[in-house]
Amino acid sequence: QVQLVESGGGLVQPGGSLKLSCVGSGTAFRFYTMGWYRQAPGKQRELVARIKSTVFTEYAESVKGRFAISRLTTENTAYLEMNRLKPEDTAVYYCNADENYWGQGTQVTVSS
Repeated sequence: QVQLVESGGGLVQPGGSLKLSCVGSGTAFRFYTMGWYRQAPGKQRELVARIKSTVFTEYAESVKGRFAISRLTTENTAYLEMNRLKPEDTAVYYCNADENYWGQGTQVTVSS
């Protein structure tokens, strides 16, 4: 069983930055495609970014150029660096492994 624990969410002003972390358990972690998803109130969960191995990345159009996904396989950790945040980025952000395992989510609120 893979367990994922997110951290790093919080309240930030528009234009600010946050960095989310996701720590996973298990020796197979380094083989998984890791993803960050988000769900805003009243909306469906959507893919934000995904990383396969350490070099192949994919982003939602709405975050391209502002967010960056990365991972450190030696520490079973994936990151989502979020810059130039907008109020519409407000959501609960979830870490995902292998499109099968989910973290508990971390709230990101962008507001002045």
